[in-house]
Amino acid sequence: MKLYNSATRTKEEFVPIEPGLVKMYTCGPTVYHFAHIGNLRSYIMEDILEKYFRWTGLKVNRVMNITDVGHLTSDADTGEDKMLKGARREHKTVMQIAEYYTKAFFDDCSKLNIRIPDTVVPATSCIPDFIEMISVLLSKGYAYISDGNVYFDTSKLDEYYIFNRHNEEELLVGAREGVLEDTSKRNKTDFVLWFTKSKFEDQELKWDSPWGLGYPGWHIECSAISMKYLGRSLDLHCGGIDNAFPHHTNEIAQSEAYSGQKWCNYWFHVLHLNSSTGKMSKSSGEFLTVSLLEEKGYDPMAYRFFCLQSHYRKTLAFSWEALDNAAGIYAKLIARIAAISDTGGTDSAAFDKFKALFDEALSNDLNSSLAITVLYDVLKADIPGAVKLALISDFDYILSLDLIKKADELRLKESSAADESADEEVETLISARARARAEKNWSESDSIREKLKAMGIVIEDTPQGQKWYKLK
Repeated sequence: MKLYNSATRTKEEFVPIEPGLVKMYTCGPTVYHFAHIGNLRSYIMEDILEKYFRWTGLKVNRVMNITDVGHLTSDADTGEDKMLKGARREHKTVMQIAEYYTKAFFDDCSKLNIRIPDTVVPATSCIPDFIEMISVLLSKGYAYISDGNVYFDTSKLDEYYIFNRHNEEELLVGAREGVLEDTSKRNKTDFVLWFTKSKFEDQELKWDSPWGLGYPGWHIECSAISMKYLGRSLDLHCGGIDNAFPHHTNEIAQSEAYSGQKWCNYWFHVLHLNSSTGKMSKSSGEFLTVSLLEEKGYDPMAYRFFCLQSHYRKTLAFSWEALDNAAGIYAKLIARIAAISDTGGTDSAAFDKFKALFDEALSNDLNSSLAITVLYDVLKADIPGAVKLALISDFDYILSLDLIKKADELRLKESSAADESADEEVETLISARARARAEKNWSESDSIREKLKAMGIVIEDTPQGQKWYKLK
């Protein structure tokens, strides 16, 4: 497989460290509110990638963190800790907020057919691991203590900006961690590993540490969790493009300083979902959730289909008109599949041909839109219906659009509607026959009986009135 590596800015042949096994890490959600559909675009594309690996016969060990430490991001408008803000908004504790929105996140994943990673780790469960890693960084001279906080010293690195070539004066790292803008840091690019002092003095969750009562920095959790569950080197790290800097940049810095070796071989970044006002975010006024889509009558699969029609490295523009278009195309796709008869036997040559084309699309930097095109080529092909259905089922392991399931549901619905219509016609004829008998119009009564017989309906005259049943 050729996969674009954000660290080298080129498409590279994906080769796992351990043959046959992909060690994959995913940045999980910060659970202070519902995930918006922009967040979920990244998880959909990561899901496609994981399932493609498995479809090709690779084993995948995928780990995801849950950011439930309540300091990690601050509200752009108020400067307030988002976890604490959520707790106050809903009159709950920070941990109650974290548990509620963790469940909500995975409920959304279920609705979108996103596979839950093999290992899901709340940050609050790994505090000793964070402390151990920070202690090693201090002992190796990559970290220092200043004004009660522990900072990573970026000046000790030969290269800091991995994903982009930034000018140091253009960027200020650390503001997101909530550190008061101070003179405690030695370098503008240094970032906090452990807080004992920050602008969130009412921080609810704190732990004892060698440096005082406090809590871990945002970046340390992903490094420590990935190493704990995947080892000191991993094949692939996934996330949204907004995490490339500073989060992933800082992960690389501290991980490689800690281990003394390369940490991650491939970086997979999904570009933004934009609304008419720009990047979609919880603070942008375009806070769209899966539940909101459902309330407006959209099947979550229509949104997944909408995402798959675009390449993950392209910014995707969201509008209700665009979603309407995707929903309409998806409905027509299901109708076309429902119309396929499971007949005609096998054709291994045709099956292998289209499977190879589907594989070729996804193996070229996960080109999901081209994979959808191959699916349509199957529908148009002059091959047995049974082969078409087998290919669609095979492809849908990766696409996860419920294609066969929805087609079966549509056939059942159409069959039930047809049966209901037929039953209404039968009842109408039986009522007409009853009137004919009451009027002693025996010829009309017999004529209706023959019509019913032709429809497979047997009618009997009993003291209790007419009774009917269908011939089997």
